[in-house]
Amino acid sequence: MENILDKYKTVTVNEVTTWFKAGNIKDFPSNRGGCIKYKDKQIAVFNFERRNEWYACQNACPHKMEMVLSRGMTGSADGVPKIACPMHKKTFSLVDGSNLNGDDFSIATYPVKVVDNEVFVGFLE
Repeated sequence: MENILDKYKTVTVNEVTTWFKAGNIKDFPSNRGGCIKYKDKQIAVFNFERRNEWYACQNACPHKMEMVLSRGMTGSADGVPKIACPMHKKTFSLVDGSNLNGDDFSIATYPVKVVDNEVFVGFLE
């Protein structure tokens, strides 16, 4: 069986070849996450209204292998926007996907842009 995490790789804004329209701003809750599907991936998209910023990451928890990160709690740790997994409360940076608890596992992150109230997530393919 394929490891579910193998399909998720961090993409930087400079690497983007495809901007996928994820929806309209009003489709995503304020200061929480929503989930979209892109090809065979589930992506959590966060409207971090408190910071006036948008973020996207894999929806798969790298610890429990469940699609739950979009339902996690957003916040900040030392100024770094983060998402806390609702299953085990481990926190991840929404900027670079690093585990803020010091554990080995991390998450893939994706760039987000908003154009004319439409939300786009960047991918390699």
